[in-house]
Amino acid sequence: MTEPVIKPVTESATDQTPFKAIPPCAGLLPLSIGALDLTEQPHAQMTLLIPWEGQETALSKALEKAHGVALPGVGQSTQSHATRALWFGHNQVLLTGPAPDPALADLAAVTDLSDAYACLRLEGAGADRVLARLTPLDLRDVSFRQGAVARTEIAHMAGALIREGEAAFGLMVYRSMAATLVHEVSDAMQSVTARAALGGE
Repeated sequence: MTEPVIKPVTESATDQTPFKAIPPCAGLLPLSIGALDLTEQPHAQMTLLIPWEGQETALSKALEKAHGVALPGVGQSTQSHATRALWFGHNQVLLTGPAPDPALADLAAVTDLSDAYACLRLEGAGADRVLARLTPLDLRDVSFRQGAVARTEIAHMAGALIREGEAAFGLMVYRSMAATLVHEVSDAMQSVTARAALGGE
């Protein structure tokens, strides 16, 4: 009986090819329906900061010194150019944009969430009516002003909403729910656009 020939494993060309990061909504966006646009807005870095007890003021000063943004108030955000600090729940702040200054770890628990969320932007006339079909939030200007942030339900998914302009909103859900979010928002976009064409809204 002939013994099998065992060849040594060698590196192939594919073994040397670096992995390429794929955005959560790759192949799904951008999407335009009527006056509404849905796009993905991935962040280079997303970092959750939870200040150590009694360090809130010190963390706010350190954030402002390193990144130009202070700790936001409840339901609010602060921004400097491409850097934003979002209120993200009780005693939690999400820093988006740059990598966090290493010194922040002396004042807060620092957790990298860069790959955890799908981040979308919905913009255009009727954007608030689209989201009214998906979330229980009161999105009127008087209640949800520009820069406001809410952890809320979006189409039965745990997520976050950010008002980025008069008719522009940021949407965040866990990465695994990206395709579902795009599906739900696109359905609502079609509904709003169809009703507008009929003079219903």
